[in-house]
Amino acid sequence: MTVLERDLVVVAGPDTFSFLQSLVSQDVEGLADGAVVDSLLLSPQGKLDVAFRMVRRGDEAWLDCDVGFGAQLAASLDRFRIRVKAEVEDRSDGWGMVSVRSAVPSAAPTGCIDLRNGDVIGPMTMLEGLATPGALDADGYERWRIESGVPKLGVDVDAKTIPQEAFLERSAVSFTKGCFLGQELVCRIDTRGHVNRYLRRLDVIGFERPEVGAEIRLDDKVIGSVTSVTPVDGGPVVALGYLRREIAVPAEVTIGAPSTGVAITAAARETPVSS
Repeated sequence: MTVLERDLVVVAGPDTFSFLQSLVSQDVEGLADGAVVDSLLLSPQGKLDVAFRMVRRGDEAWLDCDVGFGAQLAASLDRFRIRVKAEVEDRSDGWGMVSVRSAVPSAAPTGCIDLRNGDVIGPMTMLEGLATPGALDADGYERWRIESGVPKLGVDVDAKTIPQEAFLERSAVSFTKGCFLGQELVCRIDTRGHVNRYLRRLDVIGFERPEVGAEIRLDDKVIGSVTSVTPVDGGPVVALGYLRREIAVPAEVTIGAPSTGVAITAAARETPVSS
């Protein structure tokens, strides 16, 4: 059984959901026990801090995010925890995920959570005994992530990212809830603005592999750069990269490979967004 690393932050206390409702981008007020939602914690300027999945567990909120970002999420939430009856705890140590995208995962053991999207999260020691055929290893999950257009923290998105650039607003932002941190920029773009770039899927034509950071060109004009490339496993080469907003997709583009000087042809497409 392959257990992938994840991070977990738990918010607990009588003010948990009112506290989170005032900060995060998703509407989390009145969630049923066991409900799962995508959400974002933004900076006051509307740029991305941490993207996460939130599960309601009784009176607690369990926030699951990419490995290496649990401490950042906990620290950011704690910064705004003033006169609030809620505790924020980083429980990332030993936390993991089993991901099955081609079948229904086995029932989650006690202490673990089935997110009902093919992922089961929980303590690694518990997940190691989960008998689920077809669980993805790290390379398999990375391929699924890139093909599905799921941006990775610190790789495809960072502290400079506006949610609409990576289409994060589609599943992780409520435009009907009350105020949340960074709301002004996100809502202004939604109603009467635009961003200058979009995260796109790039289907490479042929077998050359672009490098992360390689320039993307259209008619010899630089229009973006590559952020992620699928691992080497014999499958088609797919990448993610940002393209300037005026580039209509689908479009045939070229990607430079800095170490070889080879121009790689790819089809730029609309990025599907999965959670």
